[in-house]
Amino acid sequence: MSGIMTSTVDHLIRSEIWSTRIKEIFEEDLFFMKYVNIISDFPDGNVINIPSLGQMDVYDYEEGQAIKYSAIDTGNFQFRITDYVASGTYISDKFKQDSFYISRVEAETPGKMSRAVAERMEVDAFAIGNSGQTAGSLNTINGGDHRFVGSGTGGTIVPEDFARARYALRKASVPMTNLVAIVDPSVEFDLSTMTNLVNVSNNPRWEGIVRDGISTGMKFSMNVYGFDVYVSNWLPKVASETIDGKTVTGGVANYFFSTTGDASPFVGAVRQSPRVESERNKDYQRDEYVVTARWGFGFYRPESLVTILTNVDV
Repeated sequence: MSGIMTSTVDHLIRSEIWSTRIKEIFEEDLFFMKYVNIISDFPDGNVINIPSLGQMDVYDYEEGQAIKYSAIDTGNFQFRITDYVASGTYISDKFKQDSFYISRVEAETPGKMSRAVAERMEVDAFAIGNSGQTAGSLNTINGGDHRFVGSGTGGTIVPEDFARARYALRKASVPMTNLVAIVDPSVEFDLSTMTNLVNVSNNPRWEGIVRDGISTGMKFSMNVYGFDVYVSNWLPKVASETIDGKTVTGGVANYFFSTTGDASPFVGAVRQSPRVESERNKDYQRDEYVVTARWGFGFYRPESLVTILTNVDV
């Protein structure tokens, strides 16, 4: 005599069960566009020119002499719409008929495509500062270095580098308000584990680092030498670069800049915001989805950006 056992009624047991849930990947926060100075008076065309005015000369004058007249130094910044991007996919009728997950797929497809375009925009905006500077050079302006390798062991950042970045911005007459630093997670790790910071007997105000970590979300818990510090995975990568005898390999470009008024180093224009379109293709028996966008970014104020290169090994 036999009873009901798994070995005797295995056809009544589902060998695999599929969840109604779909696992989503984690997505990095997008925030850099708020630091880009968007050009608003650019209604058409691909190129806009932004003139600049310099300073006047002053000379010693003596009574009875004729005044010497001189022109104001001028310049021109030319900005272009450079990127036209698209993301497209389709969902076949057969998939819609057979898939248990079709309602979820249809609901999320436009958002996934728009997110992909937004990530591309974030990466392009981040890249413009690093590509705008001269690689392998200190990019010195008024005696201040605007590109250098972190002075810590192995090309890491130390707190003194924040002060050096502040010095470079001040020498360039950049406003010392609303200073922002965007650093790689490896920089957060290096700062969080530095002996002179975690030793709370010497730095009681930093005792929270040991207890809670140095950041909350993307933002550092404390201001460092006047910089509000944020953490991002979107910073430009540096394969190999040597500046002033120091080399980074497999590194990252960390940004330090002012966001006061017109001081942002970055400008941009969005000719077409990400736009989702869909249509029915009867020949292929499917629904097609497309997202397109156009934009451009420019390195507007070289004097307003300091880039510190660091290695990312932890």
